Order: sequence, then C-alpha cells, then structure tokens
Amino acid sequence: VPFPSFTMRAGLWHGLATWVMRRPVLVLVPTLVLLLLIGAPFLRLRMAAADVRVLPETDEARQGYDALKRWFPVQVANRVVVAVQFPDGAAFTPERLGELYDASRRYRALPGVTGVESIVDIDPNLDREGYQQLASMPPAFLPPEFGFALRGSVAGRLTVLNVLTSAEPASPEAETLVDAIRANRQVGSGRLLVGGELAHAVDATDFVRAHTPRAVASVVLVTLLVLFLLLGSVVLPVKAVLMNLLSIAGSFGALVWIFQEGHLRGLLHFRPGPIEPALPILLFCAVFGLSMDYEVLMLSRMHEEWLRTGDNTRAVAEGLEKSAGLITSAAAIMVAVFVAFSLATVVVVKAMGVAMAIAVTLDATLVRVLIVPSTMRLLGHLNWWAPAPIARAFAGWRARHPDHLP
Repeated sequence: VPFPSFTMRAGLWHGLATWVMRRPVLVLVPTLVLLLLIGAPFLRLRMAAADVRVLPETDEARQGYDALKRWFPVQVANRVVVAVQFPDGAAFTPERLGELYDASRRYRALPGVTGVESIVDIDPNLDREGYQQLASMPPAFLPPEFGFALRGSVAGRLTVLNVLTSAEPASPEAETLVDAIRANRQVGSGRLLVGGELAHAVDATDFVRAHTPRAVASVVLVTLLVLFLLLGSVVLPVKAVLMNLLSIAGSFGALVWIFQEGHLRGLLHFRPGPIEPALPILLFCAVFGLSMDYEVLMLSRMHEEWLRTGDNTRAVAEGLEKSAGLITSAAAIMVAVFVAFSLATVVVVKAMGVAMAIAVTLDATLVRVLIVPSTMRLLGHLNWWAPAPIARAFAGWRARHPDHLP
C-alpha cells in the first residue's frame, strides 16, 4: 500500500516519547483539559427509547407515520395505557364506573393531556351519574356505541383507559406525565398499572440507569485483576483504567454533542434527539475493550523492558517505539470500519460507529502518545510498585506460571 513510511521510521516514536517525558506537566495538563472539554457535553445527556422517528424520512414506515400524524392525529397520538384491575367481581358496575369517571377526569387535568379514551369518555354530554345509570341498565338496552366501547375496554374485573398526549415519547414532558399518573394508583378498590409506548420508554431508561453502575464496576474490576496478573503492579492497572475512561468520556461527549444536540446533522444526515438508553453502556463495553487491548500491548512491552533494564524512562520509550506500528495500524483499521457505520440510515447504528471511531482515535493519539508517557514519567518507579505481600505473591505466581506472563 503506497502510504507514507514516516510512521514506521526507526526512532520516531522513541523520540516522541522522550520529548513528552522531558516536559510531562506541560504536555499532560493541556491534553487533559482538551479531553475533558471534549467529554463535557456528556453531562447534558438525555436518554429515551428510540421510536419510528429514528428512521429516515424516505423510509416507507416513517412516511406512513408522518401521513397518519398529519391527517389522522387521534389515531397516531401518543398514549399512556392505564389498566385498572379490581380485586373481585366485575369492573362494569355503577359504583366502579363512578370511580373510573373520577380517575378519567383526574387524568384530563394533567399537563399535556389532550384527551382520554375509556368507557366513561364516550359521550361528553354525560356526567358521573349518567354513566352510572347506564351501567345499571341491562346490556340489551345499552346504546350501540356504548356496547361497542364496553366490549373493547372492559373484560371481567379489568378495564383500560388510554390517556392521549401531545408529548413525544422521547421528551421530558412524557416522563413527567407517566410519573404523574403513577403517583396516584388508587381507583377505588382497583389496582392501577401503567404501560404503553411512553411508559416503556421511561421504564427502559430507568432500567439502564439502575443497572449501569453494576455493569461498569464488573468490567473495571475484572480488568484490574487481569492487568495485575500481567504486570504485577497495583498502580498501572488503575492508571490504565483511568486512561480508558478518558477516551470513553471523549467519545460520549462527542456522541451527545453530535447526535443529541444536532451538530453535524447536515453532514451525517440525521434528526437529533435523545440518546437510545442502551447505546452508552454498549459503547462503554466495546470501547473499553478496544482501548484496553491497545493498552495491554503497550504496557506489556514496557513491562518487558522494565524487567530487563530497571529504567522506567527507557522502558516507556522502548515500549511505545516497539508497539506503535502495530497499534497505529490496528487503530486505523478500526476507525475505517467504524466510520463506515456513519453511512447507515438508522441513527442508532450511525451513532455507534461515529462514537467508536472517535474513541479509538482519541485513544491512539492523545491518550497513548501524550498522556501515557507523561503520567508514567511523573510516577517513575511508582508505576511498578505493589505492596510487599502482593509483590511476593505475584512473584510466586509468576514463577509457577512462566509461560503465562511476559
């Protein structure tokens, strides 16, 4: 491949690492500030489950949705499905219809609600007593429209209400509405359950938020353990994890800046909006693995040189020099593959690829070339330190498993 050969020139990476280590603070501080600035938009993250609007406007399903929304807004209005289950008996009794009537009017008064569909919202001219009188009539004497609604919304001791709203599924207004309905679960003696697309979006986001710390902690702990078994240091594993988190923070910040806030929408051809809840945790796992892969290649080579010479500065320079060609080539391949994802029409796929490409680029340039050498120079021999009992245990384990470690 007729690429310039300067990246493979002998001494290039060694010289760069030496230059960085001569002025570690001068290099480290501005680089950290730059990465933190890139990652800062992540503090403005908003998450919501994806809906039909993530499809391009040329897609048939999206065109059908837009047409229905324009000409039949009630049919495609966003709905919060409220199911009321009574403990026993039938839901269609005068007393329980009165309780449903009160609940329906309570929902109508909530901000953003445009209407309610239920057995007690058929005729706007009927009041609470009117619906109760209808419930006391024999089924054969019910008005046709009332009998049709009865068959569609009442089954035994269960009845359903649809709360219509103008709020979009991915909006804070929708989350507020779902929370407001769930705040009062009393409908007489009945038990209230809230579902539908809007509630699903809220619950999916809450689920991811609740379980993310456990997922992140498990990945980090396993990584720390494996790196300790590789390097025999308690400092380098922690530093490696922190370096990876910097790359991930940068990619997350870019994800929010581009896909949530809408920058580069013209170039990438997408509609900005909240981030799909599963995307950040998927990105974390994938990017953390890729970044740690590069980190292990480099640190293991540095460790070999440290064991041979005992010179931290030389070990860092040699390790970067010997692994740079391999890591740069691998990163270039990864970035090329991930950038291709930006051609996808589905926003989630596009966002995944762009964010991973940015993360690998940051990791292979700013983190690996500038931050790693500068921090290792500042830490010096402390890079390879471990408490004496742990160091002895590691030395013994290494002696028993000479083929498992460099």
